[in-house]
Amino acid sequence: MRADRLVSLVLLLRQRGRLTADTLARELDVSTRTVLRDIEALSAAGVPVYAERGRHGGFSLLPGFRTELTGLNHDEALALLTAGSGRGELVFGLGSALSSAMRKVVDALPEGHRAVASDAAQRFLVDPESDLLSRRTAADDETSGTAVTEVRRAVLAGHKLRIHYAATGEAPRWRTVDPIGLVTVRDRGYLLATRAGADRTYRLSRVSAAEVLPEAAERPNRVDLDRIWQERSARFLAGGEHLTVLVRVDPARREELLDTALAVRAEEPGTREPGTDDGWVRLEATFQDARHAEWALWQLGPDAEALAPPSLRAALHDRAAALTARYADAPAR
Repeated sequence: MRADRLVSLVLLLRQRGRLTADTLARELDVSTRTVLRDIEALSAAGVPVYAERGRHGGFSLLPGFRTELTGLNHDEALALLTAGSGRGELVFGLGSALSSAMRKVVDALPEGHRAVASDAAQRFLVDPESDLLSRRTAADDETSGTAVTEVRRAVLAGHKLRIHYAATGEAPRWRTVDPIGLVTVRDRGYLLATRAGADRTYRLSRVSAAEVLPEAAERPNRVDLDRIWQERSARFLAGGEHLTVLVRVDPARREELLDTALAVRAEEPGTREPGTDDGWVRLEATFQDARHAEWALWQLGPDAEALAPPSLRAALHDRAAALTARYADAPAR
């Protein structure tokens, strides 16, 4: 435990420069006396930590000091290697950087530890490209070309951004936006931005070209992306002609329903109900419109049942009746 804390202390000084004992104590969640003892231990071990007294004093490392010490224990290294083996290359075009980082992690591990962690990571598979039915999982093709790289540059630099964007049902056209941040949800990337002061959310897969502008973006210095995403999601679901459906679904087909719905607002675990299939899950799902909901539930056949609204039940009934009539003269088996 102390060894991990000593490594954390060294890394804090490397990354942030001079820090007081009180600041180090808060960061490491220990007492100031413990920090002073750790500083003495590091000095005794040959780590060049020195103290500066006075109003702006604190502890620092000698300029240019470097160490290959990473402080990664087995589980931490395994977590990084496993994450890197998944589909991280889909996140904002950072695939090459992720691969490089994983190589550095492996290289930084002790010799005996390196082989064990690498072999263990091969035993885990995160987010494969196909499921058990050999279907490729849907993911936006947003990492090719330079568009996503330019978007990422503008977000990090805080500059205005021009994007060539194709909204649903519209021809692509150029827009100038103030980028706020990037969000990825179920392998889909989004740019959160404002345009002429109004909130905008852009799907990265629909950005065919992008250009960072020299002007500074009009945006706050600090941002809570999680809160902004929740607020925009709530506004999106509350507006337009979206349809909320109460549905029962076989747990084996639940993920297929989630893949087609815009959102799920409520979910109840399977319960035993008289006259129904045991263990079915109740969901309150939101679809683009009535046509979208009818199509999605039709794909699930007898493994799902729309409970509300009545108009959707009637539409599915009519479709099933038409199909039954089509095959009414089919020979009995």
